[in-house]
Amino acid sequence: MPAPRCLDRLAWPQLAEAARQGGSTVLWPFGAIEQHGPQLPMATDAIFAERVADAVLSQLDPELPIWRLPCQSLGFSPEHLGFAGTLSLPSELLISLVVSVGSQLAEAGFQRLVLFNAHGGQIALLQVAARELRTRHPSLAVLPCFLWSGPPGLSALLPQPERRQGLHAGQAETSLMLHLAPELVGPERPRDGLAGEDPPQGWSLEGAVPLAWRTADFSKSGVIGDASGADGALGEALFGRLVAGWGELLTNLLRSDWPPTGP
Repeated sequence: MPAPRCLDRLAWPQLAEAARQGGSTVLWPFGAIEQHGPQLPMATDAIFAERVADAVLSQLDPELPIWRLPCQSLGFSPEHLGFAGTLSLPSELLISLVVSVGSQLAEAGFQRLVLFNAHGGQIALLQVAARELRTRHPSLAVLPCFLWSGPPGLSALLPQPERRQGLHAGQAETSLMLHLAPELVGPERPRDGLAGEDPPQGWSLEGAVPLAWRTADFSKSGVIGDASGADGALGEALFGRLVAGWGELLTNLLRSDWPPTGP
């Protein structure tokens, strides 16, 4: 990625000038270090957040006022504890980190902070952190986003029941990694976490009436889904839609005065 997009590559006078630009925005990628089955690396979510963010930013109009922070690779992953190598920060520590760093960005003069998160297990936590940060710094718009939500057409690329049941390290994530870093993908293609007692009618693992689930409740391999149909061509298609979708969303944001931050 060109150095001007990386906030940490700027000298402080350049950073101060960047913050003064109208609509100045910082993108902060978030991942996790957690198990992703026997076939995917621990840093899967961080790799996805970084690679999509870099591809999007490299294609944006260079005049648009957006820069990115280094990826926050350690996240909140208690649902995957019990699988070797999963590292999870306490919830209060991650909230404090977001508030602390965001406060300093606000004090520097930046007007927007996009939390670009690729780990589903910390969506709600980053929403709480965003609300806390915004309460302390009303002048800073904070947008907690999830990599897989927003760009249209992603689910249409996946078959049922994987579209509904593939929650972790299944066909989508394995395919995307096969496209981005095939050398990091092992030979196993588990189908796991799908058997067992169905929830009562109207309930589900995720959705309108969700469960605070742990991976070990359902899966021995760490996979919740079916990775058997994963392939690099599907990963390339997913990556293309992610980059195009987030490119359009960020362009629309950066060319607007939204969201309102009050007087």
